[in-house]
Amino acid sequence: FGDDEFGHMLVEILKQNGVNAEGCLFDQHARTALAFVTLKSNGEREFMFYRNPSADMLLTEAELNLDLIRRARIFHYGSISLITEPCRSAHVAAMRAAKSAGILCSYDPNVRLPLWPSAQAARDGIMSIWKEADFIKVSDDEVAFLTQGDATDEKNVLSLWFEGLKLLIVTDGEKGCRYFTKDFKGSVPGYSVNTVDTTGAGDAFVGSLLVSVSKDDSIFYNEAKLREVLQFSNACGAICTTKKGAIPALPTTATALELISKGSN
Repeated sequence: FGDDEFGHMLVEILKQNGVNAEGCLFDQHARTALAFVTLKSNGEREFMFYRNPSADMLLTEAELNLDLIRRARIFHYGSISLITEPCRSAHVAAMRAAKSAGILCSYDPNVRLPLWPSAQAARDGIMSIWKEADFIKVSDDEVAFLTQGDATDEKNVLSLWFEGLKLLIVTDGEKGCRYFTKDFKGSVPGYSVNTVDTTGAGDAFVGSLLVSVSKDDSIFYNEAKLREVLQFSNACGAICTTKKGAIPALPTTATALELISKGSN
């Protein structure tokens, strides 16, 4: 984060939400990145970013708290940190440290095209670390972008599969999600809710899924358990779309279970 009002505010919000912030750093020479979200009438959004360069882009390998990474159960990352140096090298070093410590590597590419030099640079950058992950979550739009094909066609989805991947999830918005492992595949329907703002829905989905994985990673090999966990994650993603904002709209376990018990999927 930049050593500025925005950076300190964000770290304070993390702490208020029970997140361990000991790995957070403040850069005195760069600003915190800003993202402005414009909502369309259907709750979908457009992003506008201010980074020139922002503090997150300047994270170096030497600044990494590798001990903190090695103490984790899961190392979760996106692709925005791959766009420029020195952050790209820091990202790769952190990922390798996690991998060599036997920590589960979780990848949500989170395509944000305005930040990349070109669409092809985004594809190449995202795919450059694809085969390092144990678990990957992509949206249907991201499948279409990465494969340049129809996301509903299973052949295209399976072109993203590789030997060694434990679980590939495709989120299909309000329709729910599809799952693929070495031994089984299927889909879990979503929940119909009054959508106001889709910001954070993917994060609510993947965050709740990783909470479940951190408690019991046998879900990668047990389809009944996986389906139950994905039902919970679908509920979390749905609830997140019913309020404006990302963090303020995140559900609790109780609200997710309540939606599941209503069974409106």
